[in-house]
Amino acid sequence: MEFYLVKDLSRLSGISIYTLKYYLKLGLLRETGRSPETNFRYFDNSTLDRLKKIIEFRRNDISLDKIRQLMDEGKNR
Repeated sequence: MEFYLVKDLSRLSGISIYTLKYYLKLGLLRETGRSPETNFRYFDNSTLDRLKKIIEFRRNDISLDKIRQLMDEGKNR
């Protein structure tokens, strides 16, 4: 399994670190874990997949609130 830092997600997705941290604050993204030494957040491939879905929703002008609803509905299926 591959793990990413916030800066890696930013580089891979083209989304700014600031925006990624905002998505974390809103609960759209969740960290996989944290390094006990550095306290850096770690993310896995499922987070990257989720971020790609969020990017696609935003390209279609779907609000962040609506995206959260859609993503939460998908988890409950």
